Amino acid sequence: MNPLYRNDKRGEHAPSWYAASLPPEVARPALAGAISADVVILGAGYTGLWAALTLARAGRRVIVLEAHRVGFGASGRNGGQVQSGFNKPQSWLEERLGITRARALWDMAQAAKDQLRDFCATHAPEAAFRAGLAHGEYSLADLDHARREGDHMARHYGQEIAIMDRAEFSGLVKSPLYVGGSFDPSGGHLHPLAYARALARAAEAAGAVIHETTEVLSVTPGPKIVLTTPKGQVTATHAIIAGNGYLPNILPAVNARVMPINSFIAATDPLPDRWQEVLARDIAVSDSKFVVNYYRFSDDRRFLFGGRESYSIAYPRDIETALVARMLRLFPQLGGVGITHVWGGALGITMSRLPHVAQVAPNILSGAGFSGHGVALSGMAGRVMAEAVMGQEDGLSALSSLPVGRFPGGAGLRAPILTLAMTWFALRDRLGI
Repeated sequence: MNPLYRNDKRGEHAPSWYAASLPPEVARPALAGAISADVVILGAGYTGLWAALTLARAGRRVIVLEAHRVGFGASGRNGGQVQSGFNKPQSWLEERLGITRARALWDMAQAAKDQLRDFCATHAPEAAFRAGLAHGEYSLADLDHARREGDHMARHYGQEIAIMDRAEFSGLVKSPLYVGGSFDPSGGHLHPLAYARALARAAEAAGAVIHETTEVLSVTPGPKIVLTTPKGQVTATHAIIAGNGYLPNILPAVNARVMPINSFIAATDPLPDRWQEVLARDIAVSDSKFVVNYYRFSDDRRFLFGGRESYSIAYPRDIETALVARMLRLFPQLGGVGITHVWGGALGITMSRLPHVAQVAPNILSGAGFSGHGVALSGMAGRVMAEAVMGQEDGLSALSSLPVGRFPGGAGLRAPILTLAMTWFALRDRLGI
């Protein structure tokens, strides 16, 4: 089934607290007829919108095609966590890519956070960026690994990450399950849908045109690329594909390397007088479970708790029960708290959990597979691809060097194989091995 519709209603946002907390936006018109552009972009999430903004500011004619609404996919419904680096330790990247390339990638990831913070400060105060990101560890071996990596980052990159033992970390993140953890002051969290909407407004102000409820049915490569939609088509010199976990099977080179996986979030009633029973500070937190838990508080002090508990393509009938059970195992003090919103969404992951940003045809670029690190990195990928269209290819060369292989069996078998693997890792998490 088409990933654009298997769990969502056409042209509607997920029933998230994010969508409920913002005023409704007037829908942008669907594409009707045949038009041309310098660059056509598939997807109005962070990647596509940063590409559109960068290109429009440079005077390019840009058309963005979005099957649903701006920020419909992972960009508008994620955990809102702004991570440092990539979903692999920096030492891992050094071993495989060399220190020079790894350093360039780190600098790019740092610039991605700066880009996001600066944009929120100037264009999206409603996104409410807050600094501070913690990571909880369940075993002393994991804590020791975090300490070694923290020492490495301090010595070689000047990145100060505080490593905390059980007593210190439990004063910050008030769960009995962690043996310790780390705190990164350069990370943070924000309202993801508000950020996406602000990016769209900025891109349009610069001259980009966004068509919503306009699904791309096919991509026809050639000197002039043609993207065909139900009621029209766009012909362009360059295309940027930014569908991520919602990309239909229309670009095999991408679909074979990027797999959608579902993640779920619950929002509690506001806890204005109790939130510091859970977190001592207004920070975001994730942890070392393979089936990761991630959480933070909203501006109105709802606890937003996310985790991955289903590996089937379709959502489970009951999202809430398993998700809330995970939350209460970590924070039993929240027993009896009301749940107001529960939603799910697909994120794109790769075999290596590193982004797939690549030239998939002479004039077609794709960015996807950010594997839980996309709030900052996906925007940088969009900017890098836009710069490559304009002849500045250093950033694209760096991101393209990340090792991202094909899923065994390609697009056809990636889902059942990944389901088996993820179920095994979920069992390991439950058994504590």
